[in-house]
Amino acid sequence: MGTEVIIDDEGVENLSLKAFTEKAYLDYSMYVILDRALPHIGDGLKPVQRRIIYAMSELGLKAGAKFKKSARTVGDVIGKFHPHGDGAAYEAMVIMAQPFTYRYPLIDGQGNWGSPDDPKSFAAMRYTESKLTAYADTLLAELGQGTVKWGPNFDGTLEEPLTLPAKVPNLLLNGTTGIAVGMATDVPPHNLREVVSACIHMLENPKATVRDLCDFIIAPDFPTQAEIITPREDIIQMYESGRGALKMRAVWHKEDGDIVVTALPHQTSGSKVLEQIAQQMNAKKLPMVADLRDESDHENPTRLVIIPRSNRVDLESLMGHLFASTDLERSYRINMNVIGIDGKPGVKNLQRIINEWLSYRMVVVRRRLQYRLEKVLNRLHILEGLMIAYLNIDEVIAIIRNEDKPREVMMKRFGITEIQADAILDLKLRHLAKLEEFKIKGEQDELEKERDELQKILDSARRLKTLVKQELEEVTESFGDERRSPLVERAEAQAYSEKDLLSSDPITVVLSEKGWIRAAKGHDVDASALSYKAGDSFFSAVKGKSSENVYLLDSTGRTYTLPTHNLPSARGQGEPVTGRLNPPSGATFEGMMMGADSQKVLLSTNAGYGFVCRIADMSSKNKAGKAVLKVAEGCKVMPPIAVPDYENDLLFAISNDGRMLVFPVSELPELAKGKGNKIMNIPSARFKDGVEFVSFVGVMGAGQMLVVYAGKRHLGLKKSDLEHYIGERGRRGNKLPRGFQKVDSVEVQDKA
Repeated sequence: MGTEVIIDDEGVENLSLKAFTEKAYLDYSMYVILDRALPHIGDGLKPVQRRIIYAMSELGLKAGAKFKKSARTVGDVIGKFHPHGDGAAYEAMVIMAQPFTYRYPLIDGQGNWGSPDDPKSFAAMRYTESKLTAYADTLLAELGQGTVKWGPNFDGTLEEPLTLPAKVPNLLLNGTTGIAVGMATDVPPHNLREVVSACIHMLENPKATVRDLCDFIIAPDFPTQAEIITPREDIIQMYESGRGALKMRAVWHKEDGDIVVTALPHQTSGSKVLEQIAQQMNAKKLPMVADLRDESDHENPTRLVIIPRSNRVDLESLMGHLFASTDLERSYRINMNVIGIDGKPGVKNLQRIINEWLSYRMVVVRRRLQYRLEKVLNRLHILEGLMIAYLNIDEVIAIIRNEDKPREVMMKRFGITEIQADAILDLKLRHLAKLEEFKIKGEQDELEKERDELQKILDSARRLKTLVKQELEEVTESFGDERRSPLVERAEAQAYSEKDLLSSDPITVVLSEKGWIRAAKGHDVDASALSYKAGDSFFSAVKGKSSENVYLLDSTGRTYTLPTHNLPSARGQGEPVTGRLNPPSGATFEGMMMGADSQKVLLSTNAGYGFVCRIADMSSKNKAGKAVLKVAEGCKVMPPIAVPDYENDLLFAISNDGRMLVFPVSELPELAKGKGNKIMNIPSARFKDGVEFVSFVGVMGAGQMLVVYAGKRHLGLKKSDLEHYIGERGRRGNKLPRGFQKVDSVEVQDKA
């Protein structure tokens, strides 16, 4: 929709505020996108960077020159080409000089230009000195040879190049970052040898795909030795779309039991990393780290030492935690949004970037050759006129001495052009020697050869490609180097959970009859001898580690999970479990269990039903617990029993009627929850009447003995003594000997 402009009687344009602000915002947006934030695909530079490089070349600050104060360069840049703040111009200049920021620095700095630890710690421009690097010449060498378009500077008094005639795709080599209005760019740096190899392959195979080019460019190459750990396939997808993410991880090794970090991810501060680790240590989240040291110096730019508390610390898992929780591992956004050769911004994949740059380079080289050809032809034209003059030197001298208008006379007499006539008139007397005739002839021969060669190249696309290829190879010989950032496959880093950070000390968790819980250090604790509140007494104890959870089973068959590291100490009388959990009204706790998630547990009821589950199946994340064991009306839950060896252990069940049945635990199914299968056959009528029920259930291993207590008497049964009681699961079992049919308690003991 067009914008209506009303012109009043005085010739003043009237525009609605909405239309004005829209136009102003769009104009500003396009300015930021095209003239400030995004690089051009041709030379890979933003306008401020291009102007700095050009201004330094105009000041004669090439690689072989002496250093000059940076303030001199900044003054020229902002005074002639870039009317912005001197701070912004100087900071852009600093970035191009930092070898830890740019893969191939464009500026050679003398003085304090910042450090990897603090890139913005550079000295003021009045203190530092600078000149261009030799690599910068790849951008500038062909500038005065008609290769690129020029435009007026901001005040129209000077001309400046709109792009530089780069010999290599600097966009990929040094990368760039920038934020415009509504768009941003993040192009990572790459290795020159790899990029040139890909360019040559594209020249020879115009239909090459991104995947083909990735055979040469394996990944970005940052100015640090840290590892790139992004999977190869993800990197290829990133190059195919022009967008993605990249992960870098610090390099470390073990030295005298300590961890020594020798390379950090790109733009990562070593002091910040140490600060992040120290914060975790102060928060007691890294109990396995004793101390930190920064031993970085001139010889070792990065050397961070992490000292573990003991030689038992797993360094791999510790570093995995630090990778996940600090800047020792960083992720970088990739967004290859650049201004193309058509002058429009857009996200481009690797194939399109190289293809467009090669198109740009072909145009630059063609213009350079055309420019040189015109120079050669002009010189040959002049030499042709000079040769005519030498062949008729006496007549030429006579015309010059005697004629009022010698130029016109010579043009008419010898049939030469105005340019040739001027060249003859500009001859100095000393050039009239006979020897000059031979020099002209020699120069003519050389220029004619050059003319023919230039014409051949310009007339042949294949020869032009060959020339571009040769020039790329020459740059590689001068500036090519080895890859710095290795591409390495690594497992994903995992941070420690709260449970992992806990010390793994032996503890005994004690539960009282009234449901009070506490934890005692060690396993040699006589829980029954601890002090209890009046009217309360010992009920159950279980041994484990402080890093494990304790799992409780209540009379409704629900299980609950409690961390043990924050249970009250056994020096006191504990606290009620109901303060931490929310069991059903009237429910009582029937037992506890501790162990690894894979530890198997026997759950059963006195009705003679049960099953084997894993401790992980008993785990509950909420205070109300979860239903695991289905308990029928009138049934009583038996305490949970650990099953050390599911394949070989024996299960014994003893009824209140004095019967005992023994069978392999493996005959009982392994379930996650439910009622389970029949362990011992208890007639339902007798169970309902309360006459018969299972009173004891347990598990014993091959090297253990079952001791049955009845009153003051006890009976020890080895495995060989149990033959009489072994039967199929779900049978009634056989009667125990007389005097042991009213069992008070049972105990499984290791045989002496």
